[in-house]
Amino acid sequence: MGAAMDTSTPTGSGRTAPDRFLAVTHEVINQPIELADYNLYAADRALREAVAREGAGAFESDLVEFGRRVGTAEYLELGQLANRYPPEFEPNDRFGHRTDLVRFHPAYHALMRTAITEGLHASPWTEPGPGAHVARAARYYLQAQVEAGHGCPITMTFAAIPSLRLQPDLAVLWEAKITSRVYDPSNRPGHEKSGVTVGMAMTEKQGGSDVRANTTRAYPVSSPGPGQPYELVGHKFFVSAPMCDLFLVLAQAPGGLTCFLLPRWRPDGSKNPMQLQRLKRKMGNVSNASAETELRGALAWMVGEEGRGVRTIIEMVAMTRFDCMIGSSAGMRMAASQALHHCSQRSAFGHLLVDQPLMQNVLADLALESEAALALTMRIARALDRRVDEHEDCLARLCTAVGKYWICKRVASHAVEAMECIGGSGVMEDSPMPRLFRESPVNAIWEGSGNVQCLDALRAIRKTPAVVQAYFDEVARSRGGHASLDRHIGELRGELRDGADIEYRARDLVDRMAAILQAALLVQHAPGWVADAFCRSRLDGVGHHQFGALPAGVEFGRIIERAMPREA
Repeated sequence: MGAAMDTSTPTGSGRTAPDRFLAVTHEVINQPIELADYNLYAADRALREAVAREGAGAFESDLVEFGRRVGTAEYLELGQLANRYPPEFEPNDRFGHRTDLVRFHPAYHALMRTAITEGLHASPWTEPGPGAHVARAARYYLQAQVEAGHGCPITMTFAAIPSLRLQPDLAVLWEAKITSRVYDPSNRPGHEKSGVTVGMAMTEKQGGSDVRANTTRAYPVSSPGPGQPYELVGHKFFVSAPMCDLFLVLAQAPGGLTCFLLPRWRPDGSKNPMQLQRLKRKMGNVSNASAETELRGALAWMVGEEGRGVRTIIEMVAMTRFDCMIGSSAGMRMAASQALHHCSQRSAFGHLLVDQPLMQNVLADLALESEAALALTMRIARALDRRVDEHEDCLARLCTAVGKYWICKRVASHAVEAMECIGGSGVMEDSPMPRLFRESPVNAIWEGSGNVQCLDALRAIRKTPAVVQAYFDEVARSRGGHASLDRHIGELRGELRDGADIEYRARDLVDRMAAILQAALLVQHAPGWVADAFCRSRLDGVGHHQFGALPAGVEFGRIIERAMPREA
């Protein structure tokens, strides 16, 4: 037999045999590298400046280290894995005993452990002082860029403390465990753990945001009143993070809607009959479990006065709304970072995308929106740090609703535009963009939808006129910085004095309040070319209706360079 032919030997054409048959089709060119292994904090100029000016400069070195940690490829992958493998519900064990167990992927637990170890759930309560809320907001902003869903139990645990402190005897029992930096996801009684998490159960089928329509009933076990045990019977349509150890729950006591603290286990170690019916299937926030739940005589303790449940739990809701602002601002930053990173490496029609005029308009506009959202969020963080000051307290009371409404509305269109900058690859599930897009509507709906926020802002204006004065005192600090802003402030004063059809006009008013406050903050603190572009597009132009419609004369290049996710 003759020798076998060596197909790797070059043919007469100079090609190997496989090449001759076109087995080698192409090399990968004109594709960006993954945005990973970078310092999320050090690469964010606007964030570093906000931390310094809002009073958290002492935390700079800690934030640099945290930004390095969460920007590693390995840590960023945790966000993908936690959403690729969603939680699973096991109502019973294999012997038939009721367990109401939800199992999570290890990536979810890793994210939770980092958040709690870093104090995202408690640090302003355990270590109050100058810059505490600002530093915590900065950490949350960085962590939420990695993954948003696990932020729900972190936020609720953080926000529960102000409400729980209204019932000191319960606070003494639980606060140390709630604020502990130990993450213990084991399925056992909270009183056996070193650290616990807190959820809340307010929403029912028939009421939604109208919690006064709740039908869940509370029956006193013995003596009625604050701090006393009750048994709750009813249903809750949305219970997020049902594996939390404690829940703040609204139920109808004899004296009206009241707040209760409900543990997942009874003091004797038996399972409290808070029974999960199913996990909700959500378009976003996939890593976080949300359940439909029945309360079948579940043991709970009254928090605050009977019949004052809304006032009691509103302390918690105010904080969760603030975290919605942080989370949506974080989503904008990551979306803008992905778009800027992609366009700085991808070429089309002979030029890098980032160098093409129309794309520059879009990218600069996305960067402006992101920086304005961050500026407003961090300003409210400073107000929370200084609430003993009347001006700061009034500002937080009014502008948390204003900011939650505006920022959480803007993030959805921002995510879509950033995805379009990346193109077809941005729609693929191996990209972070679909996850950012699916998360984008969540915060606008949770903790009070857009209409609820606008009506809450009007309620604050009517009930406490000092909040209006605080708002105008705040924006007046930018007086003379931009003629357009000065004019719009004057017009807004007139609009707020006119009470005719004010509820009908509420969205327009809150839109303008948000844009003016953001503009005032940028005029005071951002480079002039950032503030000018924002004022001309958001106040005088139509750029806030469609991204990429910035007016002529805007310094696109400098805005883009400022927002680029790389260290200076």
